[in-house]
Amino acid sequence: MNNRKPSKSDVSLPAAPAADLGPTLARIAEALERLAPAPRRAADFSAADAFVWHAEGERLQPVAKVNRVEMGLLKGVDRVRDLLAENTLRFARGLPANNALLWGARGMGKSSLVKAAHAEIGRRVVAEGGRALKLVEIHREDIESLPTLMGLLREAPYPFIVFCDDLSFDADDTSYKSLKAALEGGVEGRPANVIFYATSNRRHLLPRDMMENERSTAINPGEAVEEKVSLSDRFGLWLGFHKCSQDEYLDMVHGYVRHFRLKAPKAQIEADALEWATTRGARSGRTAWQFVQDLAGRLGVRIDS
Repeated sequence: MNNRKPSKSDVSLPAAPAADLGPTLARIAEALERLAPAPRRAADFSAADAFVWHAEGERLQPVAKVNRVEMGLLKGVDRVRDLLAENTLRFARGLPANNALLWGARGMGKSSLVKAAHAEIGRRVVAEGGRALKLVEIHREDIESLPTLMGLLREAPYPFIVFCDDLSFDADDTSYKSLKAALEGGVEGRPANVIFYATSNRRHLLPRDMMENERSTAINPGEAVEEKVSLSDRFGLWLGFHKCSQDEYLDMVHGYVRHFRLKAPKAQIEADALEWATTRGARSGRTAWQFVQDLAGRLGVRIDS
């Protein structure tokens, strides 16, 4: 018979009440939600006719008023104007059309033509009963996000012109490969409702010294150069802009003067316009526009830019 008295270690103590983990878990969940990226909101394409793509937040910002000029005010670029307008009209009507590269002399209206064509053709197609033509600008530094943007536009019920102004690549820049794949490569390819327009001072978008370096270091120089030139081959429509003559420059000036009803002697306008171009070392559409702004200011006339 065991007469040992029970020790303190044999006595069962009541278990401490379990701590309530609910508030702690709630705080952890809230912290994780703050760290997680915000869900991408569906774009409201009916909010505007033009948008700017922001790659960081993967969002499209509506543009209430596009900075552009009327198609009729673009002088000295008649042939390329008609070619781009025809290509844009076919696309907006759902017919086959080409990506377009507008290249050449600065200030000759490359980006102005894209924006003017969007407005002109957009109005025409809507009048015909078609869907509104949308313009989406993507910045050069966001070009690697082009596949994401095209995926977003693919299911939208509108035709889109994706526009990149002043597109070019530096020697150590490899993002041009993303552009090549988005335009024509890849499994899905370019969406049927998207066309890509770009402007550049370079016909091949890449600096000449970059292509020469590739030629000198490659095992097969011809293939290295082909790799670089093939980027511009993704654009089926090449539109060249060249420096204008004196007569074309004055025609641009007089077109603006008539449009804004500026009253001054013709001979004085031409003399001042030529002097303005000489001091800037260039005759171009941009130079003509800058002169007309100065002229309107001197005459005390307000103009809608």
